[in-house]
Amino acid sequence: MTRSGRLRAFAAAVVATLLLTAGCTALDHDPPTAGLPTAKVAPDATVPGRAVDGVSNPFGAHWDWSRYQQFAPYLRRIAGSATYEEISWCAVERTSGQVDWAGLDEIASHSRELGITLHLKIRTGVCWATGGTARHTRGAANKTESAMPTDLAAYQRFVRSVVQRYGPYGVREYAIENEVNAPSYWAGSPEDYTRLVRAAAETIRATDPAARVVDSGISSVAYGMGVVDRLLRANRVPEAVAAYQAYFQRRVGTRGQQIPAVTGEAQLRRALGTDTNSRSLRFLAATEALLADRTVDVRQVHFYEHFTGVAPLLDYLRATTPAGTPIQAWEVGQFWRDGDGDPASRAAELVKTVTLLVAGGIGEISWLPLAYNPNNAAGSEVRYGLLDPDGTEREAGRMLAGLADAARDATVTPLPATVAGTLSGVAFVRGGSSTLVLWSASNRPVTIPAAPGGQTGAVGAPLRAAGGGTTVTDVPVLLRADSRWTGSSPPCASRIRAGG
Repeated sequence: MTRSGRLRAFAAAVVATLLLTAGCTALDHDPPTAGLPTAKVAPDATVPGRAVDGVSNPFGAHWDWSRYQQFAPYLRRIAGSATYEEISWCAVERTSGQVDWAGLDEIASHSRELGITLHLKIRTGVCWATGGTARHTRGAANKTESAMPTDLAAYQRFVRSVVQRYGPYGVREYAIENEVNAPSYWAGSPEDYTRLVRAAAETIRATDPAARVVDSGISSVAYGMGVVDRLLRANRVPEAVAAYQAYFQRRVGTRGQQIPAVTGEAQLRRALGTDTNSRSLRFLAATEALLADRTVDVRQVHFYEHFTGVAPLLDYLRATTPAGTPIQAWEVGQFWRDGDGDPASRAAELVKTVTLLVAGGIGEISWLPLAYNPNNAAGSEVRYGLLDPDGTEREAGRMLAGLADAARDATVTPLPATVAGTLSGVAFVRGGSSTLVLWSASNRPVTIPAAPGGQTGAVGAPLRAAGGGTTVTDVPVLLRADSRWTGSSPPCASRIRAGG
């Protein structure tokens, strides 16, 4: 048996020992998640990008560098993860020929010191390099939408200089633009964006053959529209309506008629047919064409919805992503305008969201924002932070750090199909132990039998001996077990008990 086979067998043995629903079942033959790469496969297999980007922990964050000193203690807790920084040609080179790298140099240096891999989003902005006047200005930094460069050769020279300068800092992934489906981020057409990506990709690969090209990251809302549009086109109307309701349960009415309440096919078609949503679907199709012809190496996902929206999103990604293409979630969070969730429920939802994503094959997950900014334009905490504004760690932050500890240098193993509908979660296998993140998939508590060396506890809290077993509710818990059955079949475990 190969090393990767032994690891799979070990992972299955641990999971089977804890989770067998009846008798002894050969769980190591469960098929992998089709069409999606696992976050990390066995060490002797090829993992695209792992050798160059050094990401050992799938759970990271995105933060405001102006508050770096306040955040640094927490950031060291999630070392081994990845983050991104957005740069604009118009901001770096405000006057043609006069380039200022100082701010980005500092960010790249600090990222390396923290042990966090930096990815870059290269945007154009609107200025002398593009012509025209900006129509959308955001934030204290006065960021604008991007427009097509007037001189593609000059744009390629800028891209080359970015790759040459930041490759030595360990940057190996470069996204071209951000959420181009939104006019506030991209002023051009899908065809313009395709031309821009092809020009950038050619330059990036010629400058650093080890680098990878990433798409812009279509917005969370646009992905939801893609999910339901695909189901509707396949005449799977009830599924399309159910997916819309699950995905957008916190969005209805937040953008007027762009995200209306939907209970049937006619309403769903009207929602998809608005100018905004039609534009989103066109840019989503353009992005998928760039993935299909391998112009783009990595698919970038943004997701800010309720965790029940993860399942339809993963189904969509399986159906529309070329086999073997890495998928990373550079922006994950909780959008909840006037949200009234308490800290414990917010934290539990975070765990469910990121766990389902990583179990579904998403290789890198960056929570956004790391900390709530009280000076944001909305005036309220629409997107939930892991930290308070002063950097104080919240329960959600503690839980994400706990997941990072469990996942660092581990192999991600989805739960076997035999427990679907009973338990949700994932297993992280590392060395001689397996750590499972579990919660009940229904409203009924589930009792897990004890395993030799087993420990249990809340996510992010110290573990204790499991004793006579663990009762799992809808609040995620950690279970850790040692490996006494490596290379052989596990003994039969007691049937898990639903209902307490």
